[in-house]
Amino acid sequence: MPFRSPARKRLVFGLTAATVAALGTLGVAIASDHQDSPNVELNPLQDLTDVYAFPSPTTGRIVLVMNTRAFLTPAAAPGASFDRNQLYQFKIDNNGDAREDKVIQVTFDGTGATQTVNVRGPVAPPVLGAMGNTVSGTAPAVTGVINANVGAATGMQAFAGARDDSFYLDLEQFFRILPDRKPASGPLSQLPSTPSASGFRPVGQAQNYLVGFNTLTIVVELPIADLTAGGNAKLGIWGSISR
Repeated sequence: MPFRSPARKRLVFGLTAATVAALGTLGVAIASDHQDSPNVELNPLQDLTDVYAFPSPTTGRIVLVMNTRAFLTPAAAPGASFDRNQLYQFKIDNNGDAREDKVIQVTFDGTGATQTVNVRGPVAPPVLGAMGNTVSGTAPAVTGVINANVGAATGMQAFAGARDDSFYLDLEQFFRILPDRKPASGPLSQLPSTPSASGFRPVGQAQNYLVGFNTLTIVVELPIADLTAGGNAKLGIWGSISR
């Protein structure tokens, strides 16, 4: 089924997680958000929670991950699907000017567990920047049903579907550092004396505060050479979700 969309797309939410990737090593600047604005509170499929990039176990390949729809319950996960009216994009800067040189665009057809994912790219961005995003006129490089691996191991592979995304942290210390995020009621409204304000949990005792919840995840694996240019081994990678 063709992806029907207006030529210009209005940005509804975009979270950038700046990542610098080298062919031999990977340095990461980590960022994470979950339901951080009224807009995504009301529209959870616009909530871009994390972007990851890391080397594939297969030499010469890279894995890109984008998570959305935070706090997806196990009961809702089997039939969960992506928003077919949104454009999900990985944006890649390969010359160090902090502007995207290539994009990988992900769109969806249908709804529910039989929804189809379409991955286009890497291609030159039809539109630079966050506003007025446009779906590329190129044919999808990979297409298939969600909740399954699609593509070829020697080219591009993709997966889109519900996955557990663990989130280990010292939540008490987070609420002490940013008290405005502390709940007004409930167990975490009264912070325990241990761990104290002067110390974190001992090594190995961090808690997964998102246990029991899932996210909707888009994973794309492809050759690093498809993203680099001019011998530059470093990449800047971020993501956006737009309408």
